[in-house]
Amino acid sequence: MMRPGAKQYVVARPLYSEDSFAEEHERVHRQRKTMLDHIRQYLTCDAKRAKSAALSFLPIIGWMRIYNVREWLLSDIVSGVSTGLVAVLQGLAYCLLASLPTWYGLFSAFFPVITYFFLGTSRHISVGPFPVLCLMIGSVVTRIIPDEGPPTLNVTEFDGLSVDQQRVLVASTVTFLIGIMQLAMGVFQIGFVVMYLSDTLVSGFTTAAAIHILVSQLKFLLGLEVPGLSGPFSIVYTLEIIFNKITSSNVCDIVISLVIIVVVFVVKELNERYKSKLPVPIPIEVIMTVIVCGVSYAFDFSTRYGIAVVGHIPSGYESPVAPSVSLFQETAMEAFSMAIVGFAVAFSVAKVYSVKHDYPIDGNQELIAFGVSNIFGGPFKSLAASTALSRSAVQESTGGKTQVAGLLSAVIVMIVTLAVGFLLDPLPKSVLGAVIIVNLKGMLMQVKQMPYLFRRDRTDCVVWLSTCLAAIFLGLDLGLAVGLGVELISVVFRIQFPRCSVLANIKGTDLYKDRKDYTSISEPDGVLIFRIPSPIFFANADFFRNKLIEALGFSPLRVLRKRNKALRTIRKLHRRGELQWTSKGLLSTTYTPIQDSKDERDIEALDLPTDFQDLPGRIDWDGQLPANIVVPRVDIHSLILDFAAVSFMDISALKGLKTLLKELIRVEVEVYIVACDTYILEKLHACCFFDEEVQPSIFFLTLHDAMLHILEKHPESMQSKSDFEKIITTVTVHHPSGRLRSREKNVETKF
Repeated sequence: MMRPGAKQYVVARPLYSEDSFAEEHERVHRQRKTMLDHIRQYLTCDAKRAKSAALSFLPIIGWMRIYNVREWLLSDIVSGVSTGLVAVLQGLAYCLLASLPTWYGLFSAFFPVITYFFLGTSRHISVGPFPVLCLMIGSVVTRIIPDEGPPTLNVTEFDGLSVDQQRVLVASTVTFLIGIMQLAMGVFQIGFVVMYLSDTLVSGFTTAAAIHILVSQLKFLLGLEVPGLSGPFSIVYTLEIIFNKITSSNVCDIVISLVIIVVVFVVKELNERYKSKLPVPIPIEVIMTVIVCGVSYAFDFSTRYGIAVVGHIPSGYESPVAPSVSLFQETAMEAFSMAIVGFAVAFSVAKVYSVKHDYPIDGNQELIAFGVSNIFGGPFKSLAASTALSRSAVQESTGGKTQVAGLLSAVIVMIVTLAVGFLLDPLPKSVLGAVIIVNLKGMLMQVKQMPYLFRRDRTDCVVWLSTCLAAIFLGLDLGLAVGLGVELISVVFRIQFPRCSVLANIKGTDLYKDRKDYTSISEPDGVLIFRIPSPIFFANADFFRNKLIEALGFSPLRVLRKRNKALRTIRKLHRRGELQWTSKGLLSTTYTPIQDSKDERDIEALDLPTDFQDLPGRIDWDGQLPANIVVPRVDIHSLILDFAAVSFMDISALKGLKTLLKELIRVEVEVYIVACDTYILEKLHACCFFDEEVQPSIFFLTLHDAMLHILEKHPESMQSKSDFEKIITTVTVHHPSGRLRSREKNVETKF
């Protein structure tokens, strides 16, 4: 029944197969480029390409040309100062995660920003240390240079260096190697690899990283001496050491940490709630740091209460150090995972702000920007660069318009490094640990995704949980590998075992839906519509074959073999005169039971088309056969395969499809393929798919075209002509007056 007031439309066009459509509509034949053409085009240089390459490699040229000094400069200055103050504090705090002296965090908040200013495409992210990357670098550092004992690797560059200097060399080498990997991926245009890290996987991974960071900062909050551990189950061993030493905790550290956590958390919540009314967020971390620094200096917390403080921060920058090439091989796997994670996080944040402020970003150029930043920053003892979510939020929410704000934040960091760093000497490390923990709120709250994923998508829930648990217990590097493996397996399973369906016509329309989901459907007798919902390739070809046989209710190969075996017996009995050919079919002239032949020596002959030569006529396999000859019935005369969702087929799938089509055709089932992609059709022709049995005429443009063709050919499939007349279509007609009018018309096919 038609919905009252619904728009209707009438379609009046010929019934099209792919062949008939190609005859009536000339197609434009495009010359496809070969690999040599692409290489030649890539190497060709002219003024236009040179200009485009310069703008692509130096995005600063593009946005500086449109820089509005009057409207943007003041906002960038305010944003740069605010972000710079936060960057100083986070640089010191995140450096603790890397098991390095805290002042190296200031280098990490300075050097990467300079190069990203020229090469980056995002105007809003704050480049610098990222807690997850710092923690992953810290795990490499403690693995090679443990807290207790000699280095685990015999590296000549370690000779004559202190433990801190050795750790700095390892961290700078890993940073340099990360930069090389990111730059290589950007140059070779393979930034797409980050697409394999789904939001679910990144969420589970960063949640596990937040738990690692939380555990790593407990020793500062409690004032305990806990050695840095790395490797599988290091988090368990670290917690065991903490609980064994918990009675030795420093009460003053605990009190300071709790006060900082509560105050910073409350003010951050107020900032979030009243962000529309506040001109700039309250920089509570900076305020609390200044207060605690003053109190610590006045009451001499370090000497009087035994609190661990930041200590002496050298003024100025240290001379660059060459990376240790001998460490490349030992750290390559961890460096690759860090290169992917750092870029994935930075690119995802950059995408959010690019959509919000309506400007484009380039993934491959971002890889180049971060690669050059890490290559440049590594020798200057900077940690691997990415972006901290909270710091980027400060830069954007305080009015930052471009990376000028980022450059000014680097200037603030430089001022602290060169002139006023000594003011942070009395800062307790527990304050830095508390600041880190408060900033973990966003990552830890991702746990709330679990119930949602469990209800909506169990597969994504498994990916999230597997990634999180593996990263927690096996370490971040192995956890990322496990999560990626589980994700790829889930994709394979979804493609290899998709949900196939049998379709039926929705009465009164040209629409076809899963017959299990609707009641008002029309199914002509002897017609089956089978939908394949994914690409077909070597891994799922057998699955589709089995699903189709299940939907058909018979195996065409088994039926064909049974018919050929029966045909052998009938031919032999006919020659002996024991069977007569009558107008009513075969008639047995003997009452002796006929034994079914068990001769399987020529099994290949049973798979050939049935041959009725030497017989007076064709055999009606659905009729009564003589004696004990039994052949499975085939109630289907037409099969439609819906290829609308089939995006590609490999050679194995083509061979399997051709074999299946031949089997069906040989048991007198007409097969039609609809909505096949043009390029798949071209591939079929190129691979000599068609022959005397499988013809191109089996391909139709739409399901409805194929169904009308079948009903015209087999009118007995509909119980009555009125049932066929219910297959109607309607169209909205645009009249010259511009008004829309609707009309409905029954479409009839004359048999």
